[in-house]
Amino acid sequence: GIGIHKPPHKYGAFPTDPYSPTPLHKGAQQPGMTGQVKEDILARTKDLGNFVVKGQYVFNPRLLQDYQWISEPEVIKFNDILHEELNISLEKDSIFFTICQVPVILKKAENNRIIVTKKNHNETTIDGNILSEDISNTIFRRTGEIEKITVHIKP
Repeated sequence: GIGIHKPPHKYGAFPTDPYSPTPLHKGAQQPGMTGQVKEDILARTKDLGNFVVKGQYVFNPRLLQDYQWISEPEVIKFNDILHEELNISLEKDSIFFTICQVPVILKKAENNRIIVTKKNHNETTIDGNILSEDISNTIFRRTGEIEKITVHIKP
């Protein structure tokens, strides 16, 4: 299984999106997320330094330990907002997670900056570690417009 007690290198990512074993064709089969999933989401979101302040998504991973960054390149499989299984290549010293099924790659860097890549391959570069309210809302609305977010962060 997955959980905060399983090291990231075992499955290559932190589980931050809620999941349910409910089949797509049957509708809701349980009242909501299990306690373990809720605990994992709350704990890992804080560990990863993810916050929403005044409608803007903030990346500030102060609590990450050195061992949590991947030590060699690898390829991660994940399902996007359209339920398509995709692969994403990760470099050494990076971490992968999703926000509302939008893939996020944290990378160690000398300066904080964010690159937002849209499905049409247009990129927006932001100096610092805070997404604009417009980009944050696009993520929260799950429009599928954003292909990935790459966060260069000074550890």
